[in-house]
Order: sequence, then C-alpha cells, then structure tokens
Amino acid sequence: MHNPLLLKNIDLYAPEHVGLTDLLILGGKIAAVERGIDVKIPGLEIIDAEGGVAAPGIVDHHNHFGGAGGEGAFNFRTPPAQLSTFVRAGITTAVGLLGTDGFSRSLTELLAKARALDIEGLSTWMYTGSYQLPGPTITGRVGHDIAWIDKVIGCKIALSDHRSSHPAVETIRALVSEARVAGMLSGKAGVVCVHMGSEASGLEPLREAVSGTGVPLSQFMPTHTTRCPELLDDAIAWVKAGGVADITADEKTPGAIARYVAEGADLSHVCFSSDGNGSMPRFDAAGNFAGMGVGDPASILQAIGDCARAGDAPLEKIFAFAGANSAAWLKLPGKGRLEKGFDADLMLLDKDCRLRTLIGRGRVMMRDGEVLAKGTFEA
Repeated sequence: MHNPLLLKNIDLYAPEHVGLTDLLILGGKIAAVERGIDVKIPGLEIIDAEGGVAAPGIVDHHNHFGGAGGEGAFNFRTPPAQLSTFVRAGITTAVGLLGTDGFSRSLTELLAKARALDIEGLSTWMYTGSYQLPGPTITGRVGHDIAWIDKVIGCKIALSDHRSSHPAVETIRALVSEARVAGMLSGKAGVVCVHMGSEASGLEPLREAVSGTGVPLSQFMPTHTTRCPELLDDAIAWVKAGGVADITADEKTPGAIARYVAEGADLSHVCFSSDGNGSMPRFDAAGNFAGMGVGDPASILQAIGDCARAGDAPLEKIFAFAGANSAAWLKLPGKGRLEKGFDADLMLLDKDCRLRTLIGRGRVMMRDGEVLAKGTFEA
C-alpha cells in the first residue's frame, strides 16, 4: 500500500475538462476531486502541479508485452517488455495479445507476463487467440477462456491480411457470438480484437458476420485501421454505422483524426493503441519479407501531442482516445477516468503534452521525468 497522496492545483482533464482543482488519493483510488482540499492524514504526500495538466493514464489496449514477431525467422521474435518502457510511455493499463506467431508463442506465458506486470505496478488484461482461426486457447475453448480466466477479456483474430487464416464469414459469426455470450456471463466485454491488413476485403467480412443478427458492430475492435487510405475510409464508415475503430498511433494519426472530425463521426468510438513491442515487418511488392521494426509503446503519448498541436479535436477528446474510450468499450473496471472511486492512474504533463509525472494505482512511478518504478530484473 502506498502513502496517501494529494495533488494540488492541477488543470484536470477527466478526460472532460474540469479545470483547476485538487485530487486526493487514498488506498490507490481517487477519494476526492474538489478545490481547496485541506486534510490531515499521517504520511500524506503533497505534489503541487502549479497549474499543470492532469489526465488519465494511458490505456494501451493492444500491446505485445509477452513478445511477438517471427515473420523473418526465429531470430526476429521480439522479447518481453519491461515495466519501465510502460512508465516512460505514460501507460498505466495494458492489454496483451499474441500476434502472427500463434504456433510457438504461448497464451499461458502471456498470462504469466500479465500477472508479473500487474505485481510490478501495471494494470493488465489480455486476449485469447492469435492471428490463426481457430487459434490457441488456454482451456480449449474461447468462451471458457473469457468466462473463467480473470485476465482474459476477449479474443484476437486477423483479417484481410496475407498472414491471416482468411476465415469464412460463418466462422467469424460463430466466434463473435461465443465471445459475446461468454462476456455477458462473466461481466466482461467479450470483444473480438481484429488485426486488419490491407487486402481489398477490408471490414466487409465483419459486416457480413453480424448481418441479420442482433450482435452489434461494436462487438469487434478492428485495429491498425490507418494502415492504408482505403482501410481508413472503410473504418470511418464503420464508426458512422455504430462500430468502434482503433488507430495504431503513428505519424498518420493526426490526419486520421482530422478525417473523423470532418466526417462528423462519433469520436467516442475511436481509440488509440501502440502495438507496442510488436513486430513491424516490411514486405516488398511481391510479398517477400524485407525487414523488421518494433512497435513503440510511446507512440500514443507522441500522438496525443501531435493531435493537440494539429488542433482538429479538443484536448479532452484526444485524451479520451488514449484512455476513456477503450476502457469503456472493453469494460475495464476503474480505468480511463479521473473521478471519485476510480483507480488513481494519471499523468501530469507540461504545456507541450510531455510527460513529467506518472501515477499508477496511487503509486508515483515517474517524478519530474525520472523513472522510479522498474521491473524485478531491471537495474
């Protein structure tokens, strides 16, 4: 248990803009948000933000924290992530998942890594499955993984990508139906996270899968939706029809947000994630492997600043892209908002949206740019 903490003179985005206020943290949760808090509590630590911006900690709902990759050969497998990489990136909550490699990568290993990061101070969940369909599970069935394993909130598949299984529409329909019911029974979202490639089919198989059913489009969370212009167009239409779309944060993000705003789409249906620690393979025109990069978890924080400077969406909406929206759609309890009763996960930022201090579940993990919270095996 960490000491009680009082933040004074914060310019609060909850993510809605509250303005100048104070925030009291007790037992890792927000106990009060109001002006002029004056309390006498043993061990109370006080941080005066001097009018600096306070926003919810980032919820990175697509992070390969257990390792990913392998498209180039076994030496291209990315290693597991360390706690400090999340702290530097302003991430207080992460959802882990497998990627292309659903053969040698283990969901039990991913679950163990999720639990390890949780012990170290990060809040974690995960998806069952992988690119392949049918994919790996822990219990032998997707619905059982979601219903009976606390960390599992949904299922991962890949679509419209040369590395996917190119499943039939009926197979997708059966999967999303099972995930939805398992989520309903266990109080979880039961979302199907869909890695999207750039094949011409786009999001159409998802539309066909729920056509004629009562399953909402929002039961899917398509990601990497700015991969190509055609997919972005499709994702905007998807959101305007009631779906939710995830943007893998990069240099294209401000332009994508400008498009969503211009099209009059519901911005609460748009989310940011990093694809952090994931492999970023490059392929030539013939589909041959041409090189590998690694996803940067700090890309969300960078996108927040880039979008703020672009000015196409208000800052409160930009903060929501990085936390409140995904926490709501994925039903992550206590996450994404700075309100009484919620977990004390927050960033203190300077006027240029650069991270200065990070608090996770009431613990000061970064102070004035210095990382204080590190993993078990970090120096």
